[in-house]
Amino acid sequence: MAELTASASGNSKESLIQMKRLSLFALFLVLASAITVSGQTSAAPRPATPAAQKPAAAAPVPMAKVAVITFQAAVMQTNEFQRDVTDLQKKYDPRRVQIKTLSDEIDTLTKQLQAQGAQLSDAERNSRTRAIEEKKKQLDRETQDAQSDFQADMQQIIGDVAQKVGALMSDYAEKHGYTLVLDAGDQQTATVLYAVPAMDITKEIIDAYNTKSGIPAPAPQAGGQPDAPQPQPAPAH
Repeated sequence: MAELTASASGNSKESLIQMKRLSLFALFLVLASAITVSGQTSAAPRPATPAAQKPAAAAPVPMAKVAVITFQAAVMQTNEFQRDVTDLQKKYDPRRVQIKTLSDEIDTLTKQLQAQGAQLSDAERNSRTRAIEEKKKQLDRETQDAQSDFQADMQQIIGDVAQKVGALMSDYAEKHGYTLVLDAGDQQTATVLYAVPAMDITKEIIDAYNTKSGIPAPAPQAGGQPDAPQPQPAPAH
């Protein structure tokens, strides 16, 4: 009886151990199954392969509206440029007078030498000739200096006014819907070979600039005003 009890007890213990093993194995299967299901359900679905994207539509090109301008003429015909050139002429008037006086003096001395040459000694003739030559060199230097200074001042005026006219022209073109403005006055590169008069905005730009600057038109001068006044060069001898 004790043996049976012991045997039964042993069998019971073995059964319990087996049951525990089975329970652990079952629990393991359940957990593994749950993990697998969880992984399948929680995984983010792959996005579908997108169709080839169409390129973005290009911005519409505005309809071309072209104008032409004789830019240099527009600059030089503004009231501001005309005023500044008149002031520049006045600035150089004393140097013109000085050059003219020296030139007249050389003419007078040359005529005197030609008229009296036969009556003068060689030494006197040579002395007068050297004096005339020195005055001619002086005249050349003063004339060249005056011309160089004048041209530098003139370029400064042209540059200043041209910059402001260019800015106004850009604003004008934008406000009036022009997509391109060509310079019809550039003869070296022949930018414009032909344009109908209605495309020329030169006068409009001049009038708009004069209105904006508020500078009145200069009084007309006798004989007209030269486009690029310069000191008078000495006459050839």
